[in-house]
Amino acid sequence: MAGQAELLLRRFGRRYAAVVRLATVLPIGAIAMLRVTPEHLPATALAVGVAVLWTCGYAWWLQRTDGGLPVAVDLVVLLGVCLSVFGTDAVERTNIGWIRLLVTFACVTYQWHTSLRTGVVAALLADGWLVAVVTAAGSEDRDLWISQVWILVAAGLSRAAWLLVRRAAERADRMAADAARAHRDSSVAAAVRAEEREFAAALHDTAAATLLMVGSGQVREDSAWLAAQARRDLDRLRSGPADASRHTDLVRLLAAEVEAVHLDVELDAPARLPLPSDVAAVFADATREALNNVRRHAGTTQASIRLGGDGRRLHLDIADGGRGFSPDDVPVTRRGLRESVHGRLNRIGGTATVTSTVGAGTVVRLEWRDAGE
Repeated sequence: MAGQAELLLRRFGRRYAAVVRLATVLPIGAIAMLRVTPEHLPATALAVGVAVLWTCGYAWWLQRTDGGLPVAVDLVVLLGVCLSVFGTDAVERTNIGWIRLLVTFACVTYQWHTSLRTGVVAALLADGWLVAVVTAAGSEDRDLWISQVWILVAAGLSRAAWLLVRRAAERADRMAADAARAHRDSSVAAAVRAEEREFAAALHDTAAATLLMVGSGQVREDSAWLAAQARRDLDRLRSGPADASRHTDLVRLLAAEVEAVHLDVELDAPARLPLPSDVAAVFADATREALNNVRRHAGTTQASIRLGGDGRRLHLDIADGGRGFSPDDVPVTRRGLRESVHGRLNRIGGTATVTSTVGAGTVVRLEWRDAGE
């Protein structure tokens, strides 16, 4: 199947062939009229008029079809123009040069928009017919044969040049296809990596966090809320990625996280804040991780959430008055802040800022702005 570059080249070949035929037909007709004798002026003028009118129609037709019918009809018209030598003084006055020029430009331009076989057959028919007609009309000019050979040489060189250009177009199409395939593979790989990172972050925030609290003794195995928390963890892991085309109330998601975290959290938020579902899910997941960090590390059961903004621009602060820490001292192997907070916000074009001082508590600020704003 032809690629985009090759299709454009074919269209250019038909257009350029039409332009060349139109640009040359009037000068060729003028040559015919300048050499004709008065008694043969009407017949010559008729032949020239047919050639000019047909060339205009042929150029128009060639732009609207990619088939071989215009070339076939063009050959018939050219053969008819060649027969005009029997009604004029073209042979006696050696006024066949204009017909030879018509045939030459036709044979050359055929090579730009036909198949190899069609172009070769058309050139041989046109050239051979002209030789046969002029010979039958009584011409004994041996130079005629040489000039006719040069018509075929010109057509052959034209075809060779066109094949080189077409080969370059095919190579460009292959390169474009390879680039598109590489881009597609890269996009798929990036999507897979993003999905793996998101699943790892979700696992870290849910089941791994719950198991860690149980294993470290922070939560008793018989705690009443543990079974419900495990069910929520499994539901979160089973859920697929959020649909960006839909909207979800972020306040409702935050309220669910506050209820599940088992901290005393003050939620300051508007009654409702619809957001694209993927953005709302990221804010809710990052908030869950921030609250889990408060429960695990801050040494306090008090926290606050402040949500402000609208559906195009918003910010959310999760603050605690706990023991605080030095963000610069957090090991790079720790996934909590790096992937579950910073990584998630980065993937939706948002930012996360962590401000903390030892003994002075921690504030995690999440910010997002619609890319179209």
